[in-house]
Amino acid sequence: MELLAVVAIAVAGCTKAPEINVVPNPESIVKGDGVFKIAGASVCIGEGLDAESVQWANTFAQRLTLVTGKQSRVVASPEGRCVEFVLNAELADEEYVLEVTRKNVRIEASSAAGFRFATQTIGQMLPASYFGKAADPSADWILPVASIKDKPRFGYRGLHLDVCRHFYSVEEVEKILDVMAAYKMNRLHWHLTEDQGWRIEIKKYPKLTEIGAWRTGTMIGKDWDKDDGQRYGGFYTQEQIREVVAYAADLGITVIPEIDLPGHMVAALASYPELGCSGGPYEVRKIWGIADEVLCPGKEATFEFIEGVLEEVMELFPSEYIHIGGDECPKTEWAKCRDCQKRIRSLGIKADKRHSAEQFLQNYVTARVQKFVNDHGRKIIGWDEILEGELAPGATVMSWRGAQGGIEAAKKGFDVIMTPNTYMYFDYYQSDKKDVEPLAIGGHLPIDTVYVCNPCKDIPEEAQKHVLGVQANLWTEYIGTPEHLEYMLLPRMAALSEVQWCSPGNKDFERFKASLHHAFEIYDVMGLNYCKAVFGEYGMDYVKVDEPAEEKAE
Repeated sequence: MELLAVVAIAVAGCTKAPEINVVPNPESIVKGDGVFKIAGASVCIGEGLDAESVQWANTFAQRLTLVTGKQSRVVASPEGRCVEFVLNAELADEEYVLEVTRKNVRIEASSAAGFRFATQTIGQMLPASYFGKAADPSADWILPVASIKDKPRFGYRGLHLDVCRHFYSVEEVEKILDVMAAYKMNRLHWHLTEDQGWRIEIKKYPKLTEIGAWRTGTMIGKDWDKDDGQRYGGFYTQEQIREVVAYAADLGITVIPEIDLPGHMVAALASYPELGCSGGPYEVRKIWGIADEVLCPGKEATFEFIEGVLEEVMELFPSEYIHIGGDECPKTEWAKCRDCQKRIRSLGIKADKRHSAEQFLQNYVTARVQKFVNDHGRKIIGWDEILEGELAPGATVMSWRGAQGGIEAAKKGFDVIMTPNTYMYFDYYQSDKKDVEPLAIGGHLPIDTVYVCNPCKDIPEEAQKHVLGVQANLWTEYIGTPEHLEYMLLPRMAALSEVQWCSPGNKDFERFKASLHHAFEIYDVMGLNYCKAVFGEYGMDYVKVDEPAEEKAE
């Protein structure tokens, strides 16, 4: 019996430690010898943790219990095999230290964010079943002994989701939030209003969802002259909005709503035609592209409408930021609108060599809305078009037309979020095999191009402090199903996360590429669709191409 015990101990000591394939790559990893058996380990909540950190420790214990099939009790002091949550006030808000030994796991952080990120790292160090919804007793629930120190490069790590061109259920949005959390992202930019559909219930203006949330057809493919004739639409009730916001908050993610104005407002005009320059009639658009029909800033009723909408939006979203769009706003109607021209004259607006009077009129709209939002204790974000003309101090610029808008804004002292279409537009094709890829808006954005994005490139060092972070945008004109949505996001979201989190010297594409095998296992467990082009399989049917073209980022 003694000999058998010795043999058993020897075998246990020789358990092979799994590879560490964590995305985004932690700042520092020092590997040790041996493993920690986490199944059945208790979770110890140290002294001084705030309520949010305690809640997350309990959530972590519940997940361990679910997936391992063995109870992980929450305790007040260390006992036996244990995962300790320890307050370390010297660490930055999102920083953490993770120490894994053969006897215990110790997590140090100064906030709930740090504890969340540490446990997300633990999750990726474990079998993919950790991200499942049922126990997997056959999995090897061990952690490799290691010392990890980690913190993000950028404070704003976002993903944009357009639910207007095509509508997605609360369940699908929450599914995307789960992936965001796994990759330590902390901002969901939710694009809720468009020419093709208004997606948020506003009680003061019920026609926005009675009329504006529905279109009578959707253009077929890229044929601008045909639509399918099928009524299409949907919207989120305020109760559903609150559900999503709360779900995201539990994951440490802030939801930033976008109410795009004064352009991209045809769905609103179809609901309340008196808000337009011509008075209509208007129809919720069935085709994509840019509409000449926009809100009329010459009418005071337009601002009453905007403020009424934003009041309800701010009640629903506690986010510091409210996105007000500002992109792609044609001035054709304004130039011939009696009310707009009267407003221009009353404001004393004059054209200059670079900008028309109507462009300065849009600056007036932006500044007036900005003041209203500021008066309610919030800040605005706008697409980089808001830089054209004059921009009031305190606005944050989202640079999408390449990086130039962000570079210009940072030099001028404005805060910037980099979302350049050259690296961060996930509605572009993932490979050049367009005959087997699902329909996309165009372009070509393989994962290695996403990976090499440098958000601070060409920004003077003294102005780089204004770069708040990085975001990828997914517009959904040609993305009509959840499977297609997920395919366009994954695994490019993984590459995005390393751009957002890792210092430039801590990135290595070959190491990242090797980690994707584990990432794909996680996607399978989570029931997600994804692209395998990085490994030579193309399209949603995973077609193998004999000689895949090499994709080299410049």
